Amino acid sequence: QLQLVESGGGWVQPGGSLRLSCAASGATLVDYTIGWFRQAPGKEREEVSCIHSSDGTTYYADSVKGRFSISRDNAKNTVYLQMNSLKPEDTAVYYCKLVYGRFVNYWGQGTQVTVSS
Repeated sequence: QLQLVESGGGWVQPGGSLRLSCAASGATLVDYTIGWFRQAPGKEREEVSCIHSSDGTTYYADSVKGRFSISRDNAKNTVYLQMNSLKPEDTAVYYCKLVYGRFVNYWGQGTQVTVSS
């Protein structure tokens, strides 16, 4: 019954910004580690960021460090990924993942981000 829904994707020019949202139902996101992943056509899935449930510690892939920021709005039960200074290589489908257990993860449907001139 737990569901994740990503939104906020779209097309932007290089250097632009987008804010992705991961809204949850059936779970309180603050209780779980949430990760953002992306997958470009023909490319391997890549984890770009996560926020941990225990202490709110955030992590970023080197490729996005300094440009992306993950945050959580507990009142809205939503996790955000603020993406600034976007590059064409950021183009991908972005997915939100909830770590439910050791071998159980929940994924959203993905939202497309396209960065091009």
